[in-house]
Amino acid sequence: MNKRAVLYGASGFVGSGLANMLAKDGWEVTGVSRKGRGSVEGVKHWMTPEAVNLSNCDLVINLAGVPIDQRWTDENKKMFHRSRVGVTQDIVEKIAALPEEYRPKILINTSAVGFYGDRGDDLLTENASQGSGYLADLCSEWETAAEDATPLGLRVVRFRIGFVLGKHGQAFEKLRVVFKSGFGGKLGNGKQWMPWIHVDDLRRAMMFCIAENSISGAVNGCGPNPETNAEFTRKFAKSLHRWAFLPVPGFALKIVMGDFTSALLSSQRAIPEKLLQAGFRFQFEHLETAFDDLTQL
Repeated sequence: MNKRAVLYGASGFVGSGLANMLAKDGWEVTGVSRKGRGSVEGVKHWMTPEAVNLSNCDLVINLAGVPIDQRWTDENKKMFHRSRVGVTQDIVEKIAALPEEYRPKILINTSAVGFYGDRGDDLLTENASQGSGYLADLCSEWETAAEDATPLGLRVVRFRIGFVLGKHGQAFEKLRVVFKSGFGGKLGNGKQWMPWIHVDDLRRAMMFCIAENSISGAVNGCGPNPETNAEFTRKFAKSLHRWAFLPVPGFALKIVMGDFTSALLSSQRAIPEKLLQAGFRFQFEHLETAFDDLTQL
């Protein structure tokens, strides 16, 4: 009997590769997209969010969320909330409406290290408290919506994801263009910590948590060695054989990016304690090896 998985965001940057990993591991994958169709290796069926049927599936993975690296206007904030909290609430409501014997067993839901707010040099494990600010509040509400599935009998895993490095990733490719042009530089004073993770490790970590029944609750989806923004900048430029000599002051970021600047300048020295203690092995533990993999021709 096939294991059945429903994957929200199957055609996205993380989801497209994850669908193929699930299929290779014996999962029958149904992808969820706004149009109810797509072309992703590993996805056997497609459904719209409105028509999705979670009955008799074993696993739900929710990777939905409109990119937040844009101006935080009131209208965009509504969109951020709908695509994160709203979608998660809808999933849990669908599960709650099912008889207990037909409910999924596992919910993997995304969140972000923004949950911790701006914490300076504090070392942040999954036990660290919620921070302050808009993004921290949004992540908290997002995670609370996912946790509502726990009383329904599901094992819930909430991935607090850092900056995801990967070819064809929107944020990474934007950075690569800037740095290759020679205009890369640290943001603000560059002292803020940047938790990062190679996209392959993020997908592998999700597969690990699906298989590892002892893992539930918050999981820091970032590598074991966070870097300051200044070091991240220097190492990225070096991997592209460029200089990084044009620091971007905070006021200039504010002019261009508005309130999103607070996310760029916030410091989260997060480490994946729960993954490491459970025995997960990262393929890309250090930023240099990640960049070597991603910037090679």
